[in-house]
Amino acid sequence: MFQRPTRAMRRDVTQLICALGGLALGLVAPMADVGPLVEASRVATMLFTVGFGVISLVSIIYSMLFLVVQFSASTFTPRLAFFRDEPIVWRAFAFAVGVFVFCVVAGLAIGARDQVSALLPCAAMVLTLVALTLMRSLQTKAFDSIQLAHSLTAIAARAHLSYDGLYVRPYAPGRTAAAPAPGTGPAGNGTTSTVRWSGPATVIQQIDVPVLVAVAQRHDCAIDFRVTPGRTVSRGMALAEVTGAELPEEVLREAVVTGVERTFDQDPELPFRLLVDIALRALSPAVHDPATAVESMDRLEDLLTRLADRELDFGRFADGAGRVRVTVPVPDWEQYVRTACDDIAVAAAGSPMALRRLRDLLGRLLERSPEDRRAVVRERLAWAERTGSAAYPLIWTPREECS
Repeated sequence: MFQRPTRAMRRDVTQLICALGGLALGLVAPMADVGPLVEASRVATMLFTVGFGVISLVSIIYSMLFLVVQFSASTFTPRLAFFRDEPIVWRAFAFAVGVFVFCVVAGLAIGARDQVSALLPCAAMVLTLVALTLMRSLQTKAFDSIQLAHSLTAIAARAHLSYDGLYVRPYAPGRTAAAPAPGTGPAGNGTTSTVRWSGPATVIQQIDVPVLVAVAQRHDCAIDFRVTPGRTVSRGMALAEVTGAELPEEVLREAVVTGVERTFDQDPELPFRLLVDIALRALSPAVHDPATAVESMDRLEDLLTRLADRELDFGRFADGAGRVRVTVPVPDWEQYVRTACDDIAVAAAGSPMALRRLRDLLGRLLERSPEDRRAVVRERLAWAERTGSAAYPLIWTPREECS
């Protein structure tokens, strides 16, 4: 699953293909003499009108993009960028550019001809209708993106897709990450060097593990990353420790994808961060919307219960001989629970609705978690019970079992 992102490349290639397709079709279509013929001058006028009319869709696309992104940032969380990355946004833009190129090139290619095939204006109308259909789909997607339920569902769906690929093994209570099987331990001769980040502060988005495994195997060493995707590295911070050889920083940097923000690609903690951000914003004194916080906690409970019985240690990658070559730190169970609950617990103390929902979340999670994962949940459940009983003694009903 650790691969370089291809979304930007697909977007650029799609736009290039649509532009070249419009150019080719605009040069070929006027030469067709199939079907009835119509006056060329009128067709040329229509083509230029349609072309410049369709290109105005680009302005609408970007206006809608800016509005939806701004609304999501101010209403939900600045880190929520689903609509910006939706394929329909850049596909509609690419198709509108293709139609524009076709209409302009075809209008110019008519030249001084007296008549052209009626298929030419018909093709322009069909392409325009397709562009309008994409525009309609874009509007629908934009309306969905400003709805709370849709945003929460989209976050949960992305999380489920990611977790189903990451956490494929059931949790085994006796398994420990510190005791690898014989013959599968870290490679190298024991000498360790630290590779530090020398560039400006940036977010680690992805680590190309297959490339690093090949590099480590070629140099007979082991690479132990000190940062996980989703974290920010700054100048001088330790990026990785290399055991068994010395690798220049450039080798590791070529296998690391960086950016200005976190992404879902290799950051399994991001869905929790987004849901918690939405809940915290809803519980802030300026908003005071505990119902929204409760909906966010519904999704948090779903994600936590999904992970409760799964093996979370997947950050060790071996070569073909079974020797661990690359290690990437990944969130453990306690970190997931802390991210999901700790900040909300403090903010929910001022709202009986939110505090009761947090208590119920922790109670059900306690029942569904393996025994050796219950301590971190039990501590927070006991805190929620004490806080609720002290702050709302008249309306608070303790759970029968909170310890």
